[in-house]
Amino acid sequence: MKKNKIMIIDDEPDFLLIVKLNLEKTGNYEILTLSDAREIIAQLHSFKPDVILLDLLMPQIGGIEACEMINKDSLGRNIPIIILSALEKKSDKLMAYKAGIVDYVIKPVEINELIAKIEKALKFKQ
Repeated sequence: MKKNKIMIIDDEPDFLLIVKLNLEKTGNYEILTLSDAREIIAQLHSFKPDVILLDLLMPQIGGIEACEMINKDSLGRNIPIIILSALEKKSDKLMAYKAGIVDYVIKPVEINELIAKIEKALKFKQ
């Protein structure tokens, strides 16, 4: 069975590790983690993710800017993006949806909720 490829971009190493291990445990996903959004475009073309999980607040490039970069890329514009954020500000959500995301998840993330959102995003992609 082909595993769906998930790219996770977050500047918190512990969060990346926990989510990666929990998603890999299902056996359904191949995971690539990045701690810096500046690496996204290069990795996008080599890894070819099916879904991107993207932290909203990161030091160099934030989630909104990264989302816009991904959507300008010929391969990236077809990949569903789910924003992860510790904040639930309506203005952030609105900007994220305008930037082209398919879902917005509040941290701390409940892994079963995240898996449901990933599966929904995979259907959205087809």
